[in-house]
Formats: sequence, structure tokens, C-alpha cells
Amino acid sequence: MKMKLMVVRGVMALLLCGVAMVAYAQGPGPEGKTFAGGHGHGPGMGSWGRELNLTDAQKAQIKTIMQANHASMKPVMLQMAENRKALLAATANGAYDAAKIQALAAQQAQLEAAMTVNREAVQHQIYTQVLTSDQHAKAEELRTQEINRINEHLQKMANGTEAPPPAQ
Repeated sequence: MKMKLMVVRGVMALLLCGVAMVAYAQGPGPEGKTFAGGHGHGPGMGSWGRELNLTDAQKAQIKTIMQANHASMKPVMLQMAENRKALLAATANGAYDAAKIQALAAQQAQLEAAMTVNREAVQHQIYTQVLTSDQHAKAEELRTQEINRINEHLQKMANGTEAPPPAQ
């Protein structure tokens, strides 16, 4: 029973990742909004884009970087969607072939690694080519805040004081 629950959770996590990647692959929709309804800052900016007070010229530079990145990463995003589709097909009607799922999970991990490396390269490009020194300082402040939030979360998890997930 516990193993079945873990498999279901794993499949759900992969489904969410797949949806996010497909949404990213489609790019911003009407009015510059992304799949989730937020504004499309892309992997280089996240919510930091608003906090860095970017100029219109900087926004244009970032848009150019993001468009070039999107074109080069589209094959990886399409592979991720295909991999997700294959996983859904492999688990249809409660099917479970551990070897097949393991192979698909390994493929997905490689694709996610490629996306992570690419996202960090884009962030580096934006950081070094677009942001001013004041924006660098603000970006580092935001990075430190994020690290602190992660550390607090990890500490809560280690202490067992984290609230349990909501019942579903």
C-alpha cells in the first residue's frame, strides 16, 4: 500500500513537471501572461524581475535573450512532453512496469538536468550582460533571502515541525 502511494505521488509530481514544461514551451500567451496567469519573466527572472526595477531597454534585452533561448531549448521541451506522454501511456489503467518507468524517469532526469543547466546559463547571461551593479546587489539580496527560506524549510523538516500537507 505504501509503495502504491509513493508511485502515485511520483506520477503526480512528474505530471506537474510535464505540465509546467509544456506551458513554458508554449511561451507567454495573450497580454504577456504565462500558463499560470503570472507575467512571463521566464527562467532568467522569475519574480525577481519586478523587484529589480528593470528599464524598458533591459526588458527588451532580456526578451531577446529569452527568445533565442526558447528556440534552442524547444527540442528539449518537446522531448520532455513526449517523455511525459510515454509515462502516461506506460501507466494507463493502473499498469506498472518498473523497468519501463525507471527508464522513462532516467530520461526525464536527463532532460530536466539539461533544462536546469540552460536556465542557469540564461540567468548568468542576464546577470552579466543586462543588470547594473545596483541590480546585482539586489539580486544577491534576493538570492540570500531565498537560501534562508530554504534553510528554514529544511530545518522544519529535520525537526518534524513542518505542517503536514493538506488532506486530499
